[in-house]
Amino acid sequence: MLGLPETSSVALFDLDGVLTDTAVVHQKAWKEAFDAFLAERDPAYAPFTAQDYLDYVDGRPRADGVAAFLASRHIEVDDATRDAIGEGKNARFLATLESDGVQPYPGSVRYLEAAQQAGLRIAVVTSSKNGEAVLKAADLTRFVEVRVDGLDIVRRGLAGKPAPDSYLLGAELMGVGPDAAVVFEDAISGVRAGAAGEFGFVVGVDRVGGDQAEKLSAAGASVVVSDLDELIDA
Repeated sequence: MLGLPETSSVALFDLDGVLTDTAVVHQKAWKEAFDAFLAERDPAYAPFTAQDYLDYVDGRPRADGVAAFLASRHIEVDDATRDAIGEGKNARFLATLESDGVQPYPGSVRYLEAAQQAGLRIAVVTSSKNGEAVLKAADLTRFVEVRVDGLDIVRRGLAGKPAPDSYLLGAELMGVGPDAAVVFEDAISGVRAGAAGEFGFVVGVDRVGGDQAEKLSAAGASVVVSDLDELIDA
């Protein structure tokens, strides 16, 4: 009834872009932070783009995203500068969260309700250090048994996505092996993490369009949907 293998007992959901619309907020905050940094270095800078977000930042821990994007522009900075860019981005994100709030995707809420009713256990695995605040603001905490977020990744010294470490921790905390867990991801790095962890099934969520569905499939998605409720009765 949920479009998943019969062996699935645990669902591991990414948060931003899968359950909530905050991926758009993250992208906007990253653009503002990176463009401000680039403008200080070169008045003729090439701005941070939506494709830059998808290629270098989406799904990754904050510091890894900064490093990956700057490397794509052949820019080297010290740790303090890298951290300042990330902190500036997060301040912008939190300000928008405070002023505008968070909306869960209606299709995702319908899927969470169906999953809960079917007895599928639910965890959230996100690279964001704001996972708890976003879940509360979106009124999704009631669905979630276990949360692994960016704070856990730092505290435990885990490698960020596309490494599978955070998803493997989520499965471990839920008491199952990867073969019994399903990963739900909108980021290429997150889909790669699910594939690298040899999870039983990886659902790619395409909120972008264009060739994103093909990229998610190439990264290891078992199936790609534009909204989670497409899986209900699939």
